[in-house]
Order: sequence, then structure tokens, then C-alpha cells
Amino acid sequence: MAPRDLLAALAVVVIWGTNFVAMKYGLRHLTPFQLGAGRYVFAVLPLVLLVRPPVLQARWMLLYGLFQGVGQFGFVFLSLKVGMSASLASVLLQTQVFFTALCGFLLLGERPSRQLLAGLFLAALGLACFGMNYVGAAALGTETTAAGFALCVAGAAMWAASNIVVRHAQRLSPGFDPLAFLVWSSLTPILPFVVLSLLFDGPAARWQWQDAPLVTWCAVAYLGWMATVVGYGLWTSLLKRYPANRVAPFSLGVPVVGITSGMLVLDESITPWQWSGIALIVLALGCVMFGGRLFSRR
Repeated sequence: MAPRDLLAALAVVVIWGTNFVAMKYGLRHLTPFQLGAGRYVFAVLPLVLLVRPPVLQARWMLLYGLFQGVGQFGFVFLSLKVGMSASLASVLLQTQVFFTALCGFLLLGERPSRQLLAGLFLAALGLACFGMNYVGAAALGTETTAAGFALCVAGAAMWAASNIVVRHAQRLSPGFDPLAFLVWSSLTPILPFVVLSLLFDGPAARWQWQDAPLVTWCAVAYLGWMATVVGYGLWTSLLKRYPANRVAPFSLGVPVVGITSGMLVLDESITPWQWSGIALIVLALGCVMFGGRLFSRR
């Protein structure tokens, strides 16, 4: 990569790795549904006034907004609220790679490669290690909960579903523009998050955004502008200039930054079972990204 593009890739890793800390700060004064609405309000403004709508059927933007916005981040924000650390969320969300592979196999008839099957096996072992953390005496030494773990994994599954939607949209829409698709799809989650907040947030919580401190609004702006617009914008531009197998390995740095920032900024701790799960999932991701070369050499 050119030095400028290398810096862009590293910037994406840092932005996406630290955005879990921003989520934690935002959830200190906002409910998960309020944070979801705020994230996408910031994500669409002002770009929706500057970027032309993509030329494709509106249902793909609607489905993507529901799966990626309401589904993925709705579950993740709830997970962080009821018992999930920023450190572990940055790792668990990476399992979307394997959920995407399963959806591709079941819905698109894609045949899994040998390295993908090996990665799926390692990822399953990693999730089992996370699950062991909530069994018996081990559950007493963790800051997270089983409900938070399940919701975070559900968020990864929703991310995978949104990936399948993007694949369909790309196949059926010549001249597909990823940035325009992202910006205009971000309009979809705002209303559902507002409705969910009115239905499930208590009367007192509905107006607490008026008293939210500056750090909360900075966190929401970071999630909307940096993590969504800048992060996905840089990532998309890299994918346009380089093969996917040259760009994708940088995503392995997201859990590293997420774990480091969570431990340093939020003083989070990780149990031995969770370290085992982290190691297996990162190993599974490495197997998917680099295993093809090893299998071909063998």
C-alpha cells in the first residue's frame, strides 16, 4: 500500500476499535434506543444533503438499515447496557465473519473453503469458552452477564444479515455506490429507534437527553461521524483501490485496539476463560484470512 493508504487503514482500525468505548460513554446518560437514534441522526447529517441517492431499489436500503442499524447496533447497545464490556464486544462482533459465511451457505449456496471451515470450528470453540465464563463459580468473577453475551452475538448475526443484503444489492445494481448506499440507508434506523424508545423507555428516561453532559454528545457524534461516516468511507475507498484480501487483514487490529482501549480507559478486566475465547476467535479470523496460502502450499 501507499503510505497514505496505510495510514488510512490504521486510522480505521483505531476508530473502529475505540468506538466501543464511545458507546459505553454514551450509554451512561442515554438509553440504548436513544443512542441508536442519535448515532444515525449524526451519520446522515449533513451528508444526506450532499450525496445523491443511490440508483437501486429502495427495499435494499430499507433492509440494510433495519439489519445493520436497528438489528446490529440495537442488540450491541442493549448488550453493553445489561452486561458486556467494550473490550469483549470488540471481539465478539468479529464473529460476523462466520455468521456471514453460514448465511452465504444457507441463502446464496456459497461453498465454504477449507480455511473457512477450520475458522468456523475455532470460532465455535472460542464462543464455548466465553459461555463457560457464565457457568458455576466462574460466573462470580466476571463483569459481564450471559444476557449481554447473547445480545452481543445476536448483534454479530444481524451484521452478517446486513452483509448478505449488500451482496444482493451489489449483484442487482450496476454502478453500486457504497458510500451513497451507506448514507441513505442510515435514514432507516432513526424512526424505529425513536418508536422503540417511546415504547420501552420510561417517561423520565425519555427526556434525559436534555440534561446529558457534553461528553455524551461527543460520544454520539463520534459514533455517527467518525465510526460510521469516516470509518466506512475510508474502508470503502481502500476496497476500491486494493484487493479485498489486502485490506481485510487490517480488521484483525480492531479487537486489539478495542481490548486495549477498554482496559486502559474504562479499567475493564478479562477473565482466563475470556482470554481463551479471544485467542481462539482471533486465531479463527487469522485462519480465514491467511489459511488459503497455507492450504495451497501444503
